[in-house]
Amino acid sequence: MSRILVVDDELSIREMLEIFLTKAGHLVDLASDGATGIQRLIDEDEYDLVITDLRMPGAQGMVLLERCRELRPDTPIIIMTAFATHQTAVEAIKMGAYFYFSKPFDLDQTQAVIESALQMRRKVLDMRELRREGRELRRELATQKGFRGLIGRSRAMEQVMDLVMRVARTRTNILILGKSGTGKELVARAIHDHSERSRGPFLVINCGAIPENLLESELFGHRRGAFTGAMADKDGLFKAAAGGSVFLDEVGELPTAMQVKLLRVLQERQVKPIGDVRETPIDVRVISATNRDLAAEVKAGRFREDLYYRLNVISIELPPLRDRPGDIPLLAYHFLSKFAAEQGKTIEEIEPEALMLLQRHTYQGNVRELENLLERAVALEESERITVSALPPHIRVSAAPPPIIEAGADLPENGVDLDKSVDALERRLISQALQRTGGQKTEASKLLNITFRSLRYRLQKLNLEVGPDDEE
Repeated sequence: MSRILVVDDELSIREMLEIFLTKAGHLVDLASDGATGIQRLIDEDEYDLVITDLRMPGAQGMVLLERCRELRPDTPIIIMTAFATHQTAVEAIKMGAYFYFSKPFDLDQTQAVIESALQMRRKVLDMRELRREGRELRRELATQKGFRGLIGRSRAMEQVMDLVMRVARTRTNILILGKSGTGKELVARAIHDHSERSRGPFLVINCGAIPENLLESELFGHRRGAFTGAMADKDGLFKAAAGGSVFLDEVGELPTAMQVKLLRVLQERQVKPIGDVRETPIDVRVISATNRDLAAEVKAGRFREDLYYRLNVISIELPPLRDRPGDIPLLAYHFLSKFAAEQGKTIEEIEPEALMLLQRHTYQGNVRELENLLERAVALEESERITVSALPPHIRVSAAPPPIIEAGADLPENGVDLDKSVDALERRLISQALQRTGGQKTEASKLLNITFRSLRYRLQKLNLEVGPDDEE
């Protein structure tokens, strides 16, 4: 719904445009001369479009045009006149008029020009909002640099970050739980970075990616000649990380035999390399992570209960991205900045339609999937902002429209169609008011605490047919 100011000294023109524009779904304000029109621009918050006559008593249309450019530089202006000349048309366009046409005018052409002007206005507002949101998101990102990409403003992520800061100062073992792609390694790094061991090494091993026959050597080391191919002594991960932290990713994948050996290391704080008879003391903090339900694995006999409790002194659970859609814009701008720098591009913004599609998508791959989408979008985008065309087809077509909710209902996690929800509530209340008054619009408007004219406009906007007016 757009708000339009019509300025003309002819009553018939004002009334004709008011009816025409109201039927098209717009809110219309009227002024009978240029001075009144200028005062409206000063008094009111904003207009989406101004339509003004050129010749009027008092302030002329050109004066109104000039003042509008000063007061509302983003508002398009359409000039109309019964005394059109090529010179005045050129002058009006040079001064910033969006369009200039002669009276009498064709309503079909007028409607096309008005819709074009309003579309341009919407694009201006979208760009303004886009830049504002981009600035806010970049400022917010600057305050989260200490978490090395662990980004979010949702309540769930605030709780995670708060817990990271609290456990980082302890020496206890930490178990990080969460689906693949939720950022478990980022949490582990944040714990290390904020701990007293931050100057020491942070070493990572994926327990599910290394063959079982090599895993013991990788973790605990070996001596020369301990097995075929052992040509020299090798320190394992636990010894190499002395004074720092060891991150055991996907610890739920450990074979049973390795679970026993890891348990002993955690209990004794010593490791024995393969082929050595001596045990070596270690000074490391163990942070582990898994996407499995380890409690269920313990019950099923696939994971040792004693090891589970050694690892799970304190647990941190990361929510999937679909449960925190409010974090998506912040993450998207983070990845945009990252990949634009890597690829040498100057892209700094994401258009509203593209950001909306990103927020509606359900991320099976969680944050990692969003990261891949932004890397692809930056690589393909040729303009100065990420557009819908840079997103893959499944993102563009699979996003379901947001739901419509009833009054009093809580806001769904995936958002809501606000305009349609408001229209649904407005339609229901107006219908109830008219039923209560037997269709008397004057009385219904009093029940709703709006003017008769406002009720009539809303009935037209909502396509509610309830009989003739009872007031003029």
